[in-house]
Amino acid sequence: MITSYFPKYVALFALLVLSVGALDTFIAAVYEHAVILPNRTETPASKEEAVLLMNKNIDVLEKAVKLAATQGAHIIVTPEDGIYGWVFTRETIYPYLEDIPHPEVNWIPCTDPQRFGYAPVQERLSCLAKDNSIYVVANIGDKKPCDASDPKCPSDGRYQYNTDVVFDSQGKLVARYHKYNLFAPEIQFDFPKDSEFVTFDTPFGKFGIFTCFDIFSHDPAVVLVNKFQVDSVLYPTAWYNTLPLLSAVPFHSAWARAMGVNLLAANTHNTSMHMTGSGIYAPEAVKVYHYDMETESGQLMLSELKSRPRSEPTYPAPVDWSAYAKGIKPFLSEQLDFPGMIYFDEFTFTELKRNAGNYTVCQKDLCCHLTYKMSEKRTDEVYALGAFDGLHTVEGQYYLQICTLLKCQTTDLRTCGEPVGSAFTKFEEFSLSGTFGTSYVFPQFILSGSQLAPERHYEVSRDGRLQSRSGAPLPILVMALYGRVFEKDPPRLGQGPGKSQ
Repeated sequence: MITSYFPKYVALFALLVLSVGALDTFIAAVYEHAVILPNRTETPASKEEAVLLMNKNIDVLEKAVKLAATQGAHIIVTPEDGIYGWVFTRETIYPYLEDIPHPEVNWIPCTDPQRFGYAPVQERLSCLAKDNSIYVVANIGDKKPCDASDPKCPSDGRYQYNTDVVFDSQGKLVARYHKYNLFAPEIQFDFPKDSEFVTFDTPFGKFGIFTCFDIFSHDPAVVLVNKFQVDSVLYPTAWYNTLPLLSAVPFHSAWARAMGVNLLAANTHNTSMHMTGSGIYAPEAVKVYHYDMETESGQLMLSELKSRPRSEPTYPAPVDWSAYAKGIKPFLSEQLDFPGMIYFDEFTFTELKRNAGNYTVCQKDLCCHLTYKMSEKRTDEVYALGAFDGLHTVEGQYYLQICTLLKCQTTDLRTCGEPVGSAFTKFEEFSLSGTFGTSYVFPQFILSGSQLAPERHYEVSRDGRLQSRSGAPLPILVMALYGRVFEKDPPRLGQGPGKSQ
């Protein structure tokens, strides 16, 4: 059974769009899919078995596409690995791959399915788009033959790519993107030689597309926004949540806000692997999101978005992330700092010992400043202010500058940075800032139960402060300014080829 989040006013809007053809706004849909996985085998499945498994997943996606289309959606995004899963070797994924041509060939697989060989998945996705008059975004696998004339050709004579495809409302293939920054476990796929910057135009804005781990990168993620000026990003992902700082919904919504674009993020749903968290995010607000560790069912979300957010009066003003922090003196404290680990990175922490106060903690060039007031200082919960300025080196290499206020797992300071799900301490006031050496800072604010804090309770000032504004007491789980310093990245993000700046 597929359920959907769909505000009533959006349904009314959909009828207006259809009647007057207004495309200043559009209805976006994302589907969090509980993927039907193949049996793990050491020998490859037959092509027939692979197609059967993929069709089972597309059967589910078809229901979501039809439901989205009947509710006025113009475009729907489905997850990375959503058609066949993710537990493969190079050999066992091969039966699931198809030859996916460049969109310049002007191809509608639904009406000409055999033009580029046997392509049942592309045919079916194309027909889903065409028959329901909706753009369909999916993630599948591409195969490209090569030979000894190519010195980088794999020994089996083919490249295999993690690939996003987009079919327009007539069923035509309009975008193909090969994932550039593969995550470490993706041994079944090859890295593309060069980063691809894939965009396409629609009546409701200019779109770019990338996949999962790419969101950490300069190429293609930042380039699509800054150089190619896309309005919206399509984002299939298979993201397993890593608390406290790398949970899907907080990170993705923060990225959309900081980069100033719409982000349509579709995650896979697998609670045993902590995979959940999809949403539709605008630069000025989280439109709708889904986070569910209790059930194993999929979820469809829809929301209205501005087609060209940069031209809107609500478009957020640029932030100078270090302006405030570099203009004040560090808050002095006699207490000792202490180390703590977050996702293999050693932070420098200081404990919040009073119910109100000012603290500064520094690491290398980064100093993090916090001013706060709690409703009361509980004896059974401990909070810490942390700073990290360094190269992350596990499951990818990328340079970070992070300021974070977080609840420790227990009252033992050695647990600061460990995952924690609930908080009872209420903060009435707070202001977090840092002396960042980058303009790419992603503000996260998570409440007890891993829920996003509503925008009415906080703001990001133009001088780089994440601060309270409602006065309402809030059970803060973690608050963070997550900075990426791209110029300090090594030549490879993960295992990928070098990138240009």
